[in-house]
Amino acid sequence: MISGFDFGTSNCAIGVMNAQSGGVQLLPIENQKAFMPSTLYALAREMVCEHVAQAMPDPILAAEYKSMRHSGLLRAKQARHQHGFTDDEQSLFVGGDAFEEYFAWPGEGYFIKSPKSFLGASGLRAESIHLFEDIITAMMINIKRRGEACLNGQSIEHTVIGRPVNFQGLNAEQSNQQAIAILTVAAKRAGFKSVEFLYEPIAAGLHYEQSLREDKTVLVVDVGGGTTDCAMVRMGPSHIHNVQRRDDFLGHSGERVGGNDLDIQLAGKQLMPLFGMQSSLKGGGHMPTKVFWDAVSTNDVAAQASFIERQTGNYLEQLLRDCAEPHLIQRFIDLRNNRQNHHVVRSAEQGKIALSASPSTFVNLDYLQKELGTDITREQFAQAVERPLSKMTDLMEEAIKQAGCQPELIFVTGGSAQSPVIRQAIAEKLGDIDVVDGDHFGSVVSGLTVFAQRIFA
Repeated sequence: MISGFDFGTSNCAIGVMNAQSGGVQLLPIENQKAFMPSTLYALAREMVCEHVAQAMPDPILAAEYKSMRHSGLLRAKQARHQHGFTDDEQSLFVGGDAFEEYFAWPGEGYFIKSPKSFLGASGLRAESIHLFEDIITAMMINIKRRGEACLNGQSIEHTVIGRPVNFQGLNAEQSNQQAIAILTVAAKRAGFKSVEFLYEPIAAGLHYEQSLREDKTVLVVDVGGGTTDCAMVRMGPSHIHNVQRRDDFLGHSGERVGGNDLDIQLAGKQLMPLFGMQSSLKGGGHMPTKVFWDAVSTNDVAAQASFIERQTGNYLEQLLRDCAEPHLIQRFIDLRNNRQNHHVVRSAEQGKIALSASPSTFVNLDYLQKELGTDITREQFAQAVERPLSKMTDLMEEAIKQAGCQPELIFVTGGSAQSPVIRQAIAEKLGDIDVVDGDHFGSVVSGLTVFAQRIFA
């Protein structure tokens, strides 16, 4: 079968064309829902490659993989013995199950959220690239299996995967090539025979275009978890049946700034003060902030590596002696020792979502300490995310500038695009242009599925 695959920063989804209705069918890949959180938890990091070796559907590719990962598979076997895991004990979880395992055992195992955020990172060594290949493969295998189970076992063999305009801001072309290579290797190992890629804002536009009754020049804005991507597109009845759409795409822009960055800024500015970030030192100086930002920068490889290294533990012990409010720093040390920084950012994300519907919300952190939490208003959220929000609206202006004309309407999609704060920023930056909401979670995967049908059918 043919599919569209949104391997997103925040959520993953897969769609096929329904033979009876002729429309896009999103497959319920997690608890009867079409969207699965982009998360993975393994009992130990070595277990990721073990899972891939056991689950790869193609025996020839599996044999090649086992040869390449021979030393890693030996380490996985040693880890099972060391931790007392039986051979038949489930070692890897994805989606909501991964969150549940992480929340239950935050100081144990290996947890990663939004692995797509890391694929274009500069300076990745070969072993890091191999790890990300394994993580993505493990997730894709599970998603593909779940999708095929919804189709009574029919094999999904061809797919179009969504990609941002740029995975990273620095060394963009090199970053893009690295990320696409990782995704391609993973997709082939997961069992897809044909793999193509399509810009995510273009995919979202293809889905929206089906509802247009007249031609329009549209600014498509896709605020994803890891990136914001914009495309100026001519679309409508005169364009929809064209297989080659190059002449219809007038400009595009994209950068690694998305919903995750909003979560991180909110966590840093509104939640980290509960852990001492704005407290004073005994001598009257200001508390250094880098270690607190490292804790919540869960989409930054270097920051996460720095946060867990031994030197950081020693540094925090010194801060504990030097600070005026040691109980706050001790709370931060406990967070670090229990590896609960991802949980804090998750709480910030839930606060952001709540603020889309309400002018204020209470962010509960009682998993860290009884009755710990704080109230956050929509105004505080807007102040916290001012910098990434400015980058997002700059990208919109850049796409319009490339096109050399103004959009007749703006089509917004992506989970974070639901926020009134983002809508207000668009209005302030671009003026009085009609803004249309798409399916904030399903537009991209639906467009990918439509495009896949065109090129593979």
